[in-house]
Amino acid sequence: MAFLLPSVPALSVRLEDYGDDFKYARMLSQELNFKLHLKQVSIEEALEAVSIVIKIRCSFDPALPNDLALYFALKLAKENGFKSVMTGDGSDELFAGYSYMFDLDLEDYLPKLAQRMRFSSSEIGSHLGIKVKQPFLDNEFIKFALSIKPSLKVRQQDGKRYGKWILRKAFEALLPQEVAWQEKRPIETGSGFSKLHEVITSKISDEEFRQAKSNYPVKFLSRDHLFYYQIYSKVVGKIPPPKPGEVKCPGCGTGIKATAFHCRICGWSRRL
Repeated sequence: MAFLLPSVPALSVRLEDYGDDFKYARMLSQELNFKLHLKQVSIEEALEAVSIVIKIRCSFDPALPNDLALYFALKLAKENGFKSVMTGDGSDELFAGYSYMFDLDLEDYLPKLAQRMRFSSSEIGSHLGIKVKQPFLDNEFIKFALSIKPSLKVRQQDGKRYGKWILRKAFEALLPQEVAWQEKRPIETGSGFSKLHEVITSKISDEEFRQAKSNYPVKFLSRDHLFYYQIYSKVVGKIPPPKPGEVKCPGCGTGIKATAFHCRICGWSRRL
């Protein structure tokens, strides 16, 4: 039996013809009968928005294509007159949706992750005047999610290992099977914004990248990382030094907590 949501609008964006998100968005629109708003972003539009997103986030994290996808989705919401949007922020974290989690001690890891997880959608939404609602981040729901056994989050289904197993199972009767049991894709992959890694890399020569690694006080992970840093230097400025009680980020030298796993400015991440 179809579960119809005729008055609920939904949003999806992608970079030109890249990514699979439109396919799944259209499946859901047909199944649930909601109004679907789609926007195809050109590479030129995306590149022009890089400085805006870097300025909003005060960050040159190489995961910026994720934030660009969110920026254009929230911008689409504003253009359609929406005052608020609802996101799934936190679901992959609380229900072990990422494949790297499959072999971790989730009893130990997930509660720690729940304490430090942060999402850029709220920051970008605030800049655009859009309220971002995040039901998975409700304190009571977080407690409930953490009470669920990890064996119900990572589990075999038809001979394949899935994260978010219990969440998929809870909604499989309401959704097309191809949607309910699709593989987890990062935002930048599903939206096609990962293509920007290739586009930006082509703009920086081997020699420019070699010199930059010697001249700048940042451990660049890639050429696009350098590209984002150069824009950060123009629109944000210098990397802030550590504050009392902080330690230096190994990636860029800013201040982070001694127990931090990630630097929000340069994207440095501690290995698990």
